[in-house]
Amino acid sequence: MKNVFLTGCLFLSQIGFAQFNYPKTPEKPATDDYFGTKITDNYQWLEDLKSPEVKTWFKAQSDYSHIIIDKIPNRDALYNRMKQVQEMGGDSYGYATQRGNLYFYVKTKKNEKLSKLYAKDVSTGKEILIFDPETYKKDAQITNFTVDTKGNQIALLFSKSGSEICELRILDLKTKKFLDDVLAPIWSEFNFEFTPDGRYITYTKMSTGDPNSNMLLKEMKAMIHQIGTNQDKDIVLGAREEYPELNILTEQFPEVSFSDDYKSIILRIGSTKSESPVFYAPFSSIKDKKIKWKQIVKPSDDIVQTFISGDQLFFLSHKNAPNYKIGLTSLSNPDFDNAKVIVPESSSVITSIHSSKNYLVYSLSNGIIQDKYLIDLKTLTRKKAPLPSGINNSVALNARENDNLQCYNSNWLTPATFYDYSPENDKAIKSKYFNGDSNYPDYYASYEVKEVEVKSHDGTMVPLSIIYPKNIKMDGSTPAYITGYGGYGISSTPRFSNRLSVLLEQGTVVAVAHVRGGGEKGENWHKDGMKAKKPNTWKDFIACSEYLVNQKYTSPSKLIGNGGSMGGVLIGRAITERPDLFAVAIAEVGMTNVLRSQNSANGANQIPEVGSLKDPEDTKHLIEMDAQSKVKKGIKYPAVIVSTGMNDSRITPWEPAKFAAVLQNSTSSGKPVLLYANYENGHFTSDLEVVFKEYADIFAFALWQVGHPKFQPAKK
Repeated sequence: MKNVFLTGCLFLSQIGFAQFNYPKTPEKPATDDYFGTKITDNYQWLEDLKSPEVKTWFKAQSDYSHIIIDKIPNRDALYNRMKQVQEMGGDSYGYATQRGNLYFYVKTKKNEKLSKLYAKDVSTGKEILIFDPETYKKDAQITNFTVDTKGNQIALLFSKSGSEICELRILDLKTKKFLDDVLAPIWSEFNFEFTPDGRYITYTKMSTGDPNSNMLLKEMKAMIHQIGTNQDKDIVLGAREEYPELNILTEQFPEVSFSDDYKSIILRIGSTKSESPVFYAPFSSIKDKKIKWKQIVKPSDDIVQTFISGDQLFFLSHKNAPNYKIGLTSLSNPDFDNAKVIVPESSSVITSIHSSKNYLVYSLSNGIIQDKYLIDLKTLTRKKAPLPSGINNSVALNARENDNLQCYNSNWLTPATFYDYSPENDKAIKSKYFNGDSNYPDYYASYEVKEVEVKSHDGTMVPLSIIYPKNIKMDGSTPAYITGYGGYGISSTPRFSNRLSVLLEQGTVVAVAHVRGGGEKGENWHKDGMKAKKPNTWKDFIACSEYLVNQKYTSPSKLIGNGGSMGGVLIGRAITERPDLFAVAIAEVGMTNVLRSQNSANGANQIPEVGSLKDPEDTKHLIEMDAQSKVKKGIKYPAVIVSTGMNDSRITPWEPAKFAAVLQNSTSSGKPVLLYANYENGHFTSDLEVVFKEYADIFAFALWQVGHPKFQPAKK
């Protein structure tokens, strides 16, 4: 293999030339028949991540990309500026959990790269470092934590180098030592919770921790563990094999939680589909050999969240209400068709609900402003929390014992701020505990925010957020970065980004396209970007990009398109449909090969969103959204940087890699196509050192390609 890959001295001479001599990627044709449509894939051999040839290829591509990028001037300046902006924000905090006078939370100090776990005694203001993950294992990161009811134990979920395959440890808060219990493997997003006596903990166990196994996210089990015993003695509370009557699919994940009053156990059968089956049982049955679960929610009920209080079952549903409604029925005999509507559907979207001791809290959003409202659980009366304008989120500090809320306010140009809110005095006060000593500049003095709606291909008006320098020349000469997502009903709401603020400082326009597939305009907006209607996602993105060009914010030679994860469909199909519209495309850990991604461990989980290859009609639409198979030889594609985390189990590294390979072997533009394979990352990471280095590289590449004078390598 060594004669296939070039040496560094040859790389260095290429920077100033049009052609790029990439590490060779052989074409090894494999043809799949999709219900009569035959598609040849030359790069399926890259899917064998255990192959020495494939490993060598990835390393060569990574080395090649770094040698190219390392010659771009001012890349280090971007990295250093990101660190400076982080420090200007002061220490950053996560949401807190309250037990008595103690608040537990993770904090990243302004000059550190990782979050550590702290506790603060609010009666004295004294802060204590509870746990530093760097003392645990190399590259360990705290992914999540939960505290028992009495504040004696804390369960910590750890990941490594951005991997989402985690292990759970239990820390004795009196001795500051770990108990012997080690629970693994656990996926990063799954719930875990102590029983009220602190003797047991529930969690969801994965069937394997092998990131290359096709069983990675299949056959998962909801478990209960008795603290102080071996994991192999844990009892299954919900799983496909042990509970066949629950009709759990292989790829679904069962999660157990408890009602706030500890009267009920709740089993949710999760997936990428929000409308999940939900079951319950009396808490007294938790130690039964087999729990007799009673189903209370079916997927056809269109319910995405529930909250149980005694025999009251509150629910958030989009059934006959695309912008959602909140209803109330009986837990023991639920009747959703005749339930009491507590909050009817309106022109704004109800995005979520959560509880405190005496209230149900919900969010009402128009996509740009999100307000918080509270429903009194006894009287069912409603009131609005007096929070600042912007996107407001909240959590209960201790939902079982009080109504204290920790609220989080964000805007495009205003760094996020925590507020403490108590319904008793109905006052929201800027938190004295959870805001760093920020020293940010006044971004509103230098930048404008414009919210517009753009007519898409079918006449639908698509929201577009544009942040631009006040001194912009509206002549098309300004670089612009436009990003979008469009999946799972997730909304791209306003939030301040340290990274994007550094991009703004380079004189770049930053735009966010709120394309269909997201949830900005309710469930219909989501459905209009799914399966057969998925083309709306990238066509909306193209329309928003054209708007920036037509209004002279930028021009095609200055336009940078971005999409990540499910947004890989968006950016991949945008540049294959309109390669002339973009100067640069950034595909971050992207789903660019949906025809093959269902062969990956996480593939079956995507079926509710994109469709199934076992269904002929779905398959037609999957073929349409598959970016890799749309790449044609001889087309002038933009400069492209494709990133992948080598520890990524959501989008397996071979999927972005194949997209980079086909573009390298096909484009005739002479513009670079780089595979940025990060061996210290997964789908994402909380290690800011890794994050800043990667984005400094990616942004420098993009600014080089749009002709930014500060980022032009010296020609040889």
